[in-house]
Amino acid sequence: MSEVRIIPVSTRREQREFVDLPWRLYRDDENWIPPLIHEQRGLLGYRRHPFYQAAEVQTFLAQRGGETCGRIAAIVNHAHNQWHKDKLGFFGFFESEDDLEVSAPLFEAAAKWLADRDMTSVRGPCNPSINYEWGLLVDGFDKPPMFMMTYNQPYYEQLIRAAGFEKAHDLFAFWGHVGMLSQMDDKHRVIDEGIRERFGITLRQMDRKKFRQEVEMFLNIYNEALSATWGFVPLSEAEVASTASQLRHMIVPDMTLVAEVRGKPIGVIFGLLDYNERIREINGRLLPFGFLKLLRRRNEITRMRVISANVIPEYQSWGVGISLARGLIEPVLKHGVTEAEFSWVLESNDLSRKTLEKAGAIRYKTYRLFERNLP
Repeated sequence: MSEVRIIPVSTRREQREFVDLPWRLYRDDENWIPPLIHEQRGLLGYRRHPFYQAAEVQTFLAQRGGETCGRIAAIVNHAHNQWHKDKLGFFGFFESEDDLEVSAPLFEAAAKWLADRDMTSVRGPCNPSINYEWGLLVDGFDKPPMFMMTYNQPYYEQLIRAAGFEKAHDLFAFWGHVGMLSQMDDKHRVIDEGIRERFGITLRQMDRKKFRQEVEMFLNIYNEALSATWGFVPLSEAEVASTASQLRHMIVPDMTLVAEVRGKPIGVIFGLLDYNERIREINGRLLPFGFLKLLRRRNEITRMRVISANVIPEYQSWGVGISLARGLIEPVLKHGVTEAEFSWVLESNDLSRKTLEKAGAIRYKTYRLFERNLP
């Protein structure tokens, strides 16, 4: 068998090899969803993306006999290290054949690149950070991922551990069926009414006429609410603007609610339809007509992902999350949604985890972050 060569990606052809590899590795996996190629290229730094205004990246290919058999990205997220006063590097976008002769030199190439930039440890997978796709799927391979969630080969954990990594933190995805909503409604109706009356909380839908301001408000609450969360890094203004532009046509305003007290936004809940089946149909290609196919007849999409339910810290003890969750029930039923995923939830976030469990949601996927020291 030919020797494995590790190549730092530097040409457009090598970039195409990097992006295209998953189509070969997952060609027989019915649960794999292709990435949106245009967005993937930005997250890899192959085209301009606001994340890299405060980050660096180097991607690597593993090749054997002229064929690409693995890939990895080494990332220095300066925003993370400034926020945490750290020297932590990251790896992401990892894909490999089930072969230590492929994966081991990929991890060593990424580790050396990070160590050369004075990083003292490495964490991952991050694609490319907590604010995009995060974690390695380690449990729950029997169902495809929801929109903007990762998926990978079951053997990846073994390859990562063989490279000297250990568990750093777990993330959970919870699943719920429409049949559970009535039970949740009965349980929390009285609590919700008491919370709204006691604190003067009102709920409203997203105002599409002020879309940019509304998304910025949501992401600002996201930044404030999660500021003490493990691994958190705030989105920059440029990333907020980019995210708003990317999601503009995908958001269903009814599924995004804002909690206010005397006109001041204090919390949000943000749901997105699960576009993954459409992404599979267009094979990850938005151009020339994929975007139209992605958004057509959205009322036929019956799965959704609740991406975030955030309340700014000074109001987190009020139970606002219960009111936001109940407020989402009517528009979700009206749309015809039958399944919902709540993701992701940190294992250390006892409040969110226990609230979902009490409401009857089922923990059905686990994602894991790994970490190792650098020499």
